[in-house]
Amino acid sequence: MRTVVFDLDGTLADTSGDLLAAANACFRDMGVGDLLRTETDTGVALRGGRAMLRLGMERLGRAGDEATIDRYYPVLLEAYAQAIDVHTVLYPGAMAAVECLSAEGYRVAICTNKPERLARILLERLGVLGAFQALTGADTLAVRKPDPEHLRETVRRAGGDPARADGRRYGDGSRYGAGGGGAVGPCGLWSRWGGGGGAEARGRDRAL
Repeated sequence: MRTVVFDLDGTLADTSGDLLAAANACFRDMGVGDLLRTETDTGVALRGGRAMLRLGMERLGRAGDEATIDRYYPVLLEAYAQAIDVHTVLYPGAMAAVECLSAEGYRVAICTNKPERLARILLERLGVLGAFQALTGADTLAVRKPDPEHLRETVRRAGGDPARADGRRYGDGSRYGAGGGGAVGPCGLWSRWGGGGGAEARGRDRAL
């Protein structure tokens, strides 16, 4: 079965506003106020919770304070879960593309480094979870992107064959967007929006 796998953050949906808000909730709890801004820090938001916490700690002059980052990471996840769809929006045309692919007979799935529970909550809130035949997150397997097995298993769960050369993956061009695809076999399409601005196409991959 022909299969298309999408990344979520920065590819299907702009989740940066709610991610930054969750990180800033942590910094307020530390007593230092909001340290991240939507105007400048969207890219780091789409690299995940720990990346946002690290950037904030660097701005406090506490680079390398992994103990504090580890302590606040669960706090960030909880804050995010409580306000996961306040600012988040689907990119224009994203679901139209998914619907078109499904109509053409493709199986469509999501492979994300967001924890699976949060990804499911978000997609349910956005009303689009049922459009995808499979969803895997950062904690679904023992590995995660950029390990290619994360993408392979997503394809399998969608009913596809990860060895087929006509498979497709769509990501934001970052190491964690559609990461690992080169070792899987399918070619990739990388978005220039979200976290993929300035991404260079690699090998058989192409930038959109």
